[in-house]
Amino acid sequence: MSLAAGEPLVSAPALLSSGLLIQDSCHSAIRLTSVQDVRRGAISYDSSDQTALYIRMLGACVVFKQLFARDVRVRSQVGFEPERRSSHPYLFIDFRTLHTRLSCGSASASSVPERRLHRLLSCQRYLHSSRLLRGVPQQIPLHILDEDYTGQARCMLEKVGNWNFDIFLFDRLTNGNSLITLTFHLLNHYGLVELFQLDLVKLWRFLVMVQEDYHSGNPYHNAVHAADVTQAMHCYLQEPMLAKSLTSYDILLGLLAAATHDLDHPGVNQPFLIKTDHYLATLYRNTSVLENHHWKSAVGLLRETGLFSHLPPEDSLNVERDLGSLILATDISRQNEYLTRFRTHLDQNNLCLINASHRHFILQMALKCADICNPCRPWELSKQWSEKVTEEFFQQGDIEKKHKLEVSPLCDRETNTVGDIQIGFMAYVAEPLFAEWTRFSDTRLSQTMLGHMGLNKASWSSLQQEQTSMSEEVEPSTVGTDIGGVATQTDSNIVTATGGTSSKELPQGSREP
Repeated sequence: MSLAAGEPLVSAPALLSSGLLIQDSCHSAIRLTSVQDVRRGAISYDSSDQTALYIRMLGACVVFKQLFARDVRVRSQVGFEPERRSSHPYLFIDFRTLHTRLSCGSASASSVPERRLHRLLSCQRYLHSSRLLRGVPQQIPLHILDEDYTGQARCMLEKVGNWNFDIFLFDRLTNGNSLITLTFHLLNHYGLVELFQLDLVKLWRFLVMVQEDYHSGNPYHNAVHAADVTQAMHCYLQEPMLAKSLTSYDILLGLLAAATHDLDHPGVNQPFLIKTDHYLATLYRNTSVLENHHWKSAVGLLRETGLFSHLPPEDSLNVERDLGSLILATDISRQNEYLTRFRTHLDQNNLCLINASHRHFILQMALKCADICNPCRPWELSKQWSEKVTEEFFQQGDIEKKHKLEVSPLCDRETNTVGDIQIGFMAYVAEPLFAEWTRFSDTRLSQTMLGHMGLNKASWSSLQQEQTSMSEEVEPSTVGTDIGGVATQTDSNIVTATGGTSSKELPQGSREP
């Protein structure tokens, strides 16, 4: 795909349409230097050439649209392997493709040519079986800047501050690029691109890499979840208490942290990584393993794209440090620590948002709320998220059964239901957090969130009762004994995960034969 040194130049329109070369009126050319440049979207240009500089400024609309779209497509359809391996058998689990392998087997994997291309990434992985190197015909590129940015998707962005924003519909309207489009729009909306003099090409490349480093195979922890959290963070940033106090730097951190807070999530939880002696658990000493990995992965992408390379080194390091502080706050195992501190501040009425440290703490709490705000969404959206996160739990349980491991709490699809898990989560995790957030910012949005959560909780309870009644009608003679046995195990699981709740009625239909 690279051009030979003595190859004659062809017309500019033809080369522009192919995305391989840009030629100005003086016959000076901007060449793609290698196959890696094609995949990475990099170009070589003469800084003295004004045409080249102008094209670089508009590159996201001309050439980079095709290059980045192809970059997303190529790198999101291949598997990844951890770079560090040892003799432990569970380190050979490829989490990105594991769920597919469970159902489809490994027959298709053996047919892939073993051609590997090394890439330096924050997650320290090897990219292999590249579509470009295998010579797969190029598909129609996903236009992620113009066509999808207009029309219905653009109309939705005009209402991005509404709490009932349908991120699933928006993701379909943007051809699966909701995280890129939404984050790019919000950074422009707040004037952060101009204020911080962010290079548009670097910014777009960073967002493309962030989106494609989310595992699309995860039912819940994927790029759509990150886009949903980013939209929720935007809603919180519009609240009067925050809007009048936060600086542009705070807003930039909040949006970037929301977009990257689950970067490269493997689809399993921290206890799973610890009990399988995964290298990430060893690396981070079994402490906030996933959150540390998300943070370091985000920092790696910031450095790889050079998004803040124009800032003084000290400022860049401060951005990385503060970004990590926000992402680490999403560790659900530290929920009580942050909630107690938040409640103490509110009881003593000593939160002063003029203080930078207090503003940062409020950003941490806002990100925590955005991360688990699914129960506070309207029922049509909340129900979808509940089913997705529960399916991810159950998939982990299936993996644990396959490898003869102890099944983690809430991860056994034979003894847990979506309703049981969601009711327990709302009662012991979501409700205490959002109650304190309402004390801090008692607005229409806060009351709306609490109202939706109450209705959703009642809806799940009603569904549970209906399913139980149907089960009793189908098997009146055996349902009592079966449900009693299942409920005992369910109680134990939920108590372990949430601190104590029980559901004595479990539908017989939730058990597999």
